[in-house]
Amino acid sequence: MKAARIHEFGPPSVIVIEDVPRPTPGPGEVLVRVAAAGVGPWDAWTRSHKSVVKVPLPLTLGSDLSGFIEEIGRGVSGFKRGEEIYGVTNADFIGANAEYAIASGAMIAPKPRSLDHLQAASVPVVAVTAWQMLFEYGKATAGQTVLIHGGAGNVGAYAVQLAHVGNLKIFATCSSKDAPYVRSLGATSVIDYTTTKFEDVVLGVDIVIDTVGGDIQERSLQVVKSGGIIVSSVSPFPGTPTRSDVRTAFFLVDVTTARLNAITELIERHELSTQVGTVLPLEQVRTAHQMLDGAPHKRGKLVLAVNV
Repeated sequence: MKAARIHEFGPPSVIVIEDVPRPTPGPGEVLVRVAAAGVGPWDAWTRSHKSVVKVPLPLTLGSDLSGFIEEIGRGVSGFKRGEEIYGVTNADFIGANAEYAIASGAMIAPKPRSLDHLQAASVPVVAVTAWQMLFEYGKATAGQTVLIHGGAGNVGAYAVQLAHVGNLKIFATCSSKDAPYVRSLGATSVIDYTTTKFEDVVLGVDIVIDTVGGDIQERSLQVVKSGGIIVSSVSPFPGTPTRSDVRTAFFLVDVTTARLNAITELIERHELSTQVGTVLPLEQVRTAHQMLDGAPHKRGKLVLAVNV
C-alpha cells in the first residue's frame, strides 16, 4: 500500500510516498481502508519535530480519516466490517495518510450519513477541539458571552457554530473578507482584527476561546469577567496570569467515540456544517504541507483524497 512517510524531520520536502506492508490491527484496533484523510497543523508539527507528542522515525503522517472498516481487532465491539467510519488513528496522531490505516476503536465513530468521505475527514480533530474548549473546559451555558479568536479558522468556525447552538452571545475576530462567513455561522458581533483591537470593543465575557496564540491570551485578560476562563488549543498561558480571578486552560484534544457521536448528532440535525478547503490526492501531500506552512489555499480544512 502507499503511505506518506518521513524518515527525517524537516520541511515538506522530507515527505515521501512509499510502498509499505498493509498493517494488521491489534487488540482494541481496527484496520481502515482510507477514503480520505485530513491534514492539519499538528501534522506539520510532527513533520518538523515541534509536536509535544514525540514519535520515533520513520513514521506515516496523518490523524484525521474517513473510510471503511476492513478488519477488526480483538476486543473491539460496536463496529462491523465494511462499515463507514470517521475519526482519528491514535493518540500519537500518526498513520492516516495512507491507503490503509490502523485506528483505535475508541477514537472512531460511524460516519455521518449526510457527509461524504472528504467532508467527514475534515471534521474529527477540529470539531472535537472546539467542543472540548467550549463545553468541557469553558463550561458554556445558554446566555453567557464568548469571545472566539480566529472565528474563520477550522477550530474557530466550529466554536462559533457550537456557541450558536448553545445560545451564547458570540463575539468573534477575523479579517474583513471572512466577516460574512463568520456571521453566517452565528456570530453575534464580528471584529476585524486588522483594524480594531478587540479589547476596545469587548468587555465582560465569560469565556475566551483562543485558536490564534501570540499575545492574544494576555490581552484577553482585559475582557474576561471575574470567574471567567481563557481556553487555548494553541499554547499554555505564558507565565503567571496577572489576574488571579481568571482561569486559564490549555489542553490536547481527546477524540473519542462519544464526542464524535455528539458531533455527528449536530451534523445530522444540520446544526453544524463542514468547510472543506483544498482537496489533493495522496501523492500531493507535500503540497498540502506547503499550504500548512503558508502557501495559498482555499479556506477550510485541507483534505487528501485517497480512495474516493
